[in-house]
Amino acid sequence: MPAAPTVAVVLVAAGSGSRVGAATNKVLLPLHGVPVLAWSLRTVLGLAYVDRVVVVVRDEDREAVGHLVTEHLPEGREVSLVTGGATRHDSEWRGLSALRAPIEAGEVDVVAIHDAARPLAGAALFDATIAAAHAHGGALPARPQPGLVTADGRTHVTGLVGVQTPQAFRAGPLLEAYTHAEADGFTGTDTAGCVATYTDLVVHGVPAPATNLKVTFAEDLTLAERLLGTDAG
Repeated sequence: MPAAPTVAVVLVAAGSGSRVGAATNKVLLPLHGVPVLAWSLRTVLGLAYVDRVVVVVRDEDREAVGHLVTEHLPEGREVSLVTGGATRHDSEWRGLSALRAPIEAGEVDVVAIHDAARPLAGAALFDATIAAAHAHGGALPARPQPGLVTADGRTHVTGLVGVQTPQAFRAGPLLEAYTHAEADGFTGTDTAGCVATYTDLVVHGVPAPATNLKVTFAEDLTLAERLLGTDAG
């Protein structure tokens, strides 16, 4: 990616394992022998233009995630751990707050926020999303959702897309949006929702691969295992 911006990445890993049927945070579950979170962590730490990485975790997972980070941290890289909030929006706000000083100092051009439960988001997707955010103001992966129907089961809905992560935005406006949201008590469903409410940034869609699945249920973990096995083979 030419003329790469200086980038910070916030990995949101403050969820639970309830819907996947686990007693622990799903990002700590093994995926091909490596914790789910480690896949995203290794991807972003392998991007030369990523200068800072913040991992947002539940307080009860802090020790386990700390050990995981230490095990997978390349020499010369650093990762900050931040305790998450009650909602995804709260967790994103806490991750961004940890970056306030370098953002306000002009040391970060773009911030990408990624759901650590999407372990198969590869370097190419981060490259495309971050480049588009740098050029347009904001970007997110989007994938067409064909075959959707209304609640009555009769009307087909067309032209809809599903959005994924990483979602990336120019750092200054992103921090400003979340600062206003905190003052107003606003809670967004995702990063783009908060940005759209409080800024005039243009959010650009980049093609999302079918493999960028989110681990929500047990079968998602099984599918991710198979996809990784196919790639490995």
